[in-house]
Amino acid sequence: MGSLGDNGDNGGSWPGDGGSPEGLPDLPAEWGVIVIPDDLSELSDEVTVVRAELRRERTRSRWQRFTDRPGLRVLRRVGSASLRAPVLIISMAVLVTIASLFASAWPGPARSPATQRTASTTDEGSGKLPALDLVDTDHRTVSLRAQLPAVVLLTDGCDCDALIEATTAAVRPEIAVVIVVSGKASVPAPNPPTAQTPPTSNTPQAQGKTVRSLRDPTSELRSTLELPAKNDGTAAVLLVSRTGEIVRKIPRTASLGDYEPDLARL
Repeated sequence: MGSLGDNGDNGGSWPGDGGSPEGLPDLPAEWGVIVIPDDLSELSDEVTVVRAELRRERTRSRWQRFTDRPGLRVLRRVGSASLRAPVLIISMAVLVTIASLFASAWPGPARSPATQRTASTTDEGSGKLPALDLVDTDHRTVSLRAQLPAVVLLTDGCDCDALIEATTAAVRPEIAVVIVVSGKASVPAPNPPTAQTPPTSNTPQAQGKTVRSLRDPTSELRSTLELPAKNDGTAAVLLVSRTGEIVRKIPRTASLGDYEPDLARL
């Protein structure tokens, strides 16, 4: 390689110890050893790379130079951060929806089918009307099953005039309304009019209907069907088909609406 001139004791050449000529700073140590070839054509690859970088810098569009301004870079960062929250929310919603779809489609444990109310079922299980003999207002023995089909109202402890009249008006002529009072009569006087006397001719809708008032001296009907007596102004109701099957059993009610839809099944 050529010399630096005729300066110095060594004719202007670099010092023999690898240092810098007088007046020039040393090269940074991190550059390492720099080798300058005698033939500059050996640097053609490096020159090509540098020229390509300079060309790209010159050909940048005005829009790119505009968007590279510091203020716009800050706005870009803020915009990208503000988009992350909606994207995260939408992603979570999609994952929850997919999970719920899998959960609904996944076969669970087998469930026992719900019991449908038919002519052989009641609110508390199927059963038949007990074959009991009750006592009418004339102290004669009457078979309870001989009154079927029937709506049996157990009215002891209940002021049920309105319920009896509404039931009598709602049933078909072939369905009897049987009013049962449990327990022995305390006095020889007749039972309350509600439990003994059918609606009079003043109630046109009751004409042609069968209404029987009976007493259950031993309260066997209530005990057999597990209908505890409650002096709360309500009655127990049994809807019994012609074959003796209890279609519906209601332990406590004061409204025809609780069982009127089931009268059609008798």
